[in-house]
Amino acid sequence: MNIVLFSHPAFMQSQSMPRYARMLESAYRARGHQVQIWSPQPVFYNWVKCGSWSKWAGYIDQYILFPQWVRKHEKLQTEDTLFVFCDQALGPWVHLVKHRLHVVHTHDLLALRSALGLIPENPTSWTGRIYQHYIRHGFRQAKYFISVSKRTRDELKAFGGVVPLISEVVYNGLNYPYVPVPIEEARQALQQAGLSVPPEGMLFHVSGHQWYKNVPGIVRIYACYARHCDNPLPLWLLGPVVDDRLQLALDEVPANGKVNFLHGVDNSVLQAIYSLSRAFLFPSLAEGFGWPIIEAMACGCPVITTGEGPMNEVGGTVAKYIPRLKMDDDVQVWAKNGAAVLVDLLNLGEAERQALVSEGIAWAANFTADAAIEGYLRVYKQVIDLQSKQK
Repeated sequence: MNIVLFSHPAFMQSQSMPRYARMLESAYRARGHQVQIWSPQPVFYNWVKCGSWSKWAGYIDQYILFPQWVRKHEKLQTEDTLFVFCDQALGPWVHLVKHRLHVVHTHDLLALRSALGLIPENPTSWTGRIYQHYIRHGFRQAKYFISVSKRTRDELKAFGGVVPLISEVVYNGLNYPYVPVPIEEARQALQQAGLSVPPEGMLFHVSGHQWYKNVPGIVRIYACYARHCDNPLPLWLLGPVVDDRLQLALDEVPANGKVNFLHGVDNSVLQAIYSLSRAFLFPSLAEGFGWPIIEAMACGCPVITTGEGPMNEVGGTVAKYIPRLKMDDDVQVWAKNGAAVLVDLLNLGEAERQALVSEGIAWAANFTADAAIEGYLRVYKQVIDLQSKQK
């Protein structure tokens, strides 16, 4: 296949999507496909790299200069070229190639749902609402989609307003070969990283502190657990930073509890932490997919997460579930119920725990990078075959 990947510009702050595009490029090339990455270059942005105007300079590069470049170079591509948008947020460029073979990868619609007022926990500014409507107007012109979960695919139709000819689900694959690390080896890895692990292990959470990760809720679950435990396990939080909302939750943690904050660990250290953790807490308010659920399972760490999609898609029958925390819920009642699930998990007999661990490792093995890549290519071929039949 001849594939053109549309990617977010490398000069913007977030690098997750440019990395995703490079991963696709490498995987597709390894399978013999011809691949290009198209993304805006920093012209105006190079003049205004800092300050409040840098974002707007970047917008000029993305939505004025780049479309002109695409119109010129699209004409030079062969008829069988497939144009792949690595993220639905690249919607404003879809109209440039909507008449050609194309696919849109859809990761999550949290920003769009917030802009539509459907997520009260995350109100959106008027400029944000305009921007999300602009993105939606773009990607709804596409006809072929791949979503990372059934939940995202359903939301794409319900809130994105798309009328697709093809709309398939391909789950993400692990981007690191996570496996359980033997106890002593894991301890040594953490000691070399300057981390000291208590003999009985710890509870764990990892996130980028996004609003939907519900970190204050995690801390309140921990506080309830610690109040009713003589010697509670410590809670390790990788990624979150302490803001006013989180500090209010931390103030509820009793004296016998301990919350440790970690930042900047590599995958090998993260793997060791997962392997030594007694439970992974991930009661998100929303997700597009939920990578850490399968990361933890792959390392033999039992998971407690939210009983809604996509978390329950990713966790399957192996994860333990608690209800989503809603704005009108009594947070203390919710936290108490979550703590009860945690205590039940920690009190499992060794045979039951090992059975749960084994089920998690087996389940996580379904989410491989190769399976995801082959899934993408399978949908790409469906698009090519369908469009050839329509001619």
